[in-house]
Amino acid sequence: IVISLKQSYFLVKISNLMRVLGSEAVQDPTKAEQYVRNQMAQRVRTHEETNEARKLTPDQRREKKSKRAREDIANGVHAYVYRVKNLDDPAHRFKVETNCKQLQMTGCVIQCKDTNIIVVEGGPKQQKKFRHLLLHRIKWNKTIKSHVDEDDDNDDQGNDRNKCVLLWQGTVKDRAFGEIKFKQCPTENFAREHFRRHAVEHYWDIGNNEAILEASST
Repeated sequence: IVISLKQSYFLVKISNLMRVLGSEAVQDPTKAEQYVRNQMAQRVRTHEETNEARKLTPDQRREKKSKRAREDIANGVHAYVYRVKNLDDPAHRFKVETNCKQLQMTGCVIQCKDTNIIVVEGGPKQQKKFRHLLLHRIKWNKTIKSHVDEDDDNDDQGNDRNKCVLLWQGTVKDRAFGEIKFKQCPTENFAREHFRRHAVEHYWDIGNNEAILEASST
C-alpha cells in the first residue's frame, strides 16, 4: 500500500487523537476521526487564506525587486567589461538584453567589426548572475559549429571559435549608462567616441587592445 506524505501525516494525527481521547475514541472512533478531519481541513483553509493575504501585487513585486537592486549597490556600482568576437546571432543578443533588464542592470553593447564590447553595471549579486550567463550559460560557438561538418577535423572554421571574455571588473562611483542599448559603430573612432561621451573611453581601449593582441598572436 502506497501512502502519500499528506496521508501519513493525517494517520499520525488520528492515532495521536485516539491516545488523547482514550475511552471516548474507542466508544465512537468514527466520530473521533471525523473530528480530526474537520480540524485538519480548517487548518489547511487557514493556511491557504494566510498565504493568499501575504501575496504581493504585481506593483509590489516590482518595487521589491527594485529595492533589492538599490540595496545591492549600497557600497558602490560594480562595472564589468566583456568582449565577444561575434555577436551576430539574434538569440545571443536577446539573452544579453533580456537578462540585463530582468536583473535591473544598466550598460551598453558596442558592435564594431570583430570587437563587440559588453558593459554592465549593477551590484555584486546581479553581476554574479550575469557573469554566469555570459561565461557559462550562453554557448557562443554553437552557431558556428552548426555550419561546420563535425566529421571534418581540418575545417578552418573549427579554429575560428567564438567566445566571451571578461576583460575588466571594478567598482565605480556612479553609473555611466542607463538601460542597456545596442549600438552599431562603423569604425573604431565611432565606438571610442560613444564611450567618451559617457566618460568611460577606457572601456573601449581595454577591449580593443585585447582584440589587437589576440589577432597578433594568431
